[in-house]
Amino acid sequence: MKPNRRQMIGGSLAAAAIAPSAAEAVTTALTAKGAGRDLKVPPPRSFTPDWQSFTSSYSVPDWFRDAKFGMWAHWTAQCVPEAGDWYARNMYLPGSRAYNHHLKHYGHPADHGFMEIQNLWKADRWDPARLLDLYKRAGAKYFMALANHHDNLDTYDSQYHHWNTTRVGPHKDIVGTWAKLARERGLRFAVSNHSAHAWHWNQPAYGYDPEGPRAGERYDAYTLTAAQGRGKWWVGLDPQRLYCGRYMPMPDGIRSNREANEWHEATDRLWSEGVPMGYFARNWLMRCQDLVSKYKPDMVYFDNFDLPLEQYGLDFTAWYYNQSMAWNNGRLEAVVTAKMTPPQRRMGIVDDVERGGKTYIERFPWQTDTCIGNWHYDAELYANNGYKSAATVIHTLCDVVSKNGNLMLSVPMRGDGTIDDKEERIVTEIGDWMGRFGRAIYATRPWKLNGEGPTSGGGGLFSEGGAISPYTARDVRYVKRGEDLHALVLGWPDDNVVRMTLLGHNDPTMEGEVMRVTLADDPTTPLQFRRTPEALEVTVPARARHPIGMALILSGNGITA
Repeated sequence: MKPNRRQMIGGSLAAAAIAPSAAEAVTTALTAKGAGRDLKVPPPRSFTPDWQSFTSSYSVPDWFRDAKFGMWAHWTAQCVPEAGDWYARNMYLPGSRAYNHHLKHYGHPADHGFMEIQNLWKADRWDPARLLDLYKRAGAKYFMALANHHDNLDTYDSQYHHWNTTRVGPHKDIVGTWAKLARERGLRFAVSNHSAHAWHWNQPAYGYDPEGPRAGERYDAYTLTAAQGRGKWWVGLDPQRLYCGRYMPMPDGIRSNREANEWHEATDRLWSEGVPMGYFARNWLMRCQDLVSKYKPDMVYFDNFDLPLEQYGLDFTAWYYNQSMAWNNGRLEAVVTAKMTPPQRRMGIVDDVERGGKTYIERFPWQTDTCIGNWHYDAELYANNGYKSAATVIHTLCDVVSKNGNLMLSVPMRGDGTIDDKEERIVTEIGDWMGRFGRAIYATRPWKLNGEGPTSGGGGLFSEGGAISPYTARDVRYVKRGEDLHALVLGWPDDNVVRMTLLGHNDPTMEGEVMRVTLADDPTTPLQFRRTPEALEVTVPARARHPIGMALILSGNGITA
């Protein structure tokens, strides 16, 4: 079957091209060509806003390659209703869970639109210092704050967009506070930017119920103007600048959700064909540059397939790379991520895989982003204990790192700025494992094979499994650091013997000699091992047992060659 464009740029075709046997096998090879790109490329005096400049001159900074694990506060006003993801859009879609929730708790969208929810976001119990301490104990080396979501509210002191959290809702500079406290704790700081979608994502707010007692009555975005804010909390603010109505409002003739969806698809096609969005795109670029100038983040995450808004995304990236070199005496410390990056562009930015992974060792550093629950806080999920376990997170981390990637983990926050007790327990359990075995994760690089065992990680966006990890002690992931090979064992064997079949005498994968094996959390006590034709067998002490698994460090001659 011929792959479609989405598959071609998403990674499945790249997997076949870079490692032909990787699509189905757990054990995947890093080609000699891929290994060679570990060498640094000297940055230019300045980048120009085009892919040729990025792909020929950019190298992912060592801080990112060494960090491996980051934490993310994906926190917006959409956490206030505690009713899951995309609330700001879905509350305008009759029959949806969010629409029904909104009717019950806040009223009809014609009377109380999402801008009212934004102002209900008070963050009155937010203790960022405590959360960052928790995340650092969990092993995070970088922290990312959400700067804006598709609902178009900036969570910082935004110079070019008055709908921001210093004027609405919390009346706080959320990003600025996170940045200061994260850096005080030695964490690299990142921001996520999702606002390039706002021009079409907010358009349902201009719709109406197609049937029912209020059929045909326009929702709030269609009727509100700046003049109507006199004497109200949003005085001086223009709702059309929030909902993006000045850029492409929904036309009057639409009478059903089907027609609305057809209209959205048509506007998306216009954009894909290169029709500019004028003021919106220019304002987006100024907001991005304002964000970076104020807080000097080490990483900017874009929630877009490829860079956002065509040339505007290229302009921003070149400007940001140049700013980073100016801040760091010529060193390029900046990271820009985007999703579904075509293989030929993955040396120019960092490819990000949302809620998924790769089936092969990627030639260039990449990142997966996921969450222990829904992206926005969901009380229903909490009540049903639907969170990922700590084991699921750690096993995902080990699989991703073995394939040259990083893991960015979000812990959903309530509107008041707290996380719940189940989330806190999971983060603490992650920290327990990372405190013992994290030294086998940080500053590592891929080996020639990523692992062995019956369980494979996901391939592509949204390919991750459920809340419970499927991995067992038969699943091992490999990375190297210096002359040592690290074996990340994704479970604890019942007989206390780890068997690594790739390292047996009959397998040519490792031709060197293993001379010493230790647990990563006890490097001074050598473990008993023997190398048979079938496997390297390591006996681990029962007293060291950990329910998630362990990390072994193998030392010797030529074992990482």
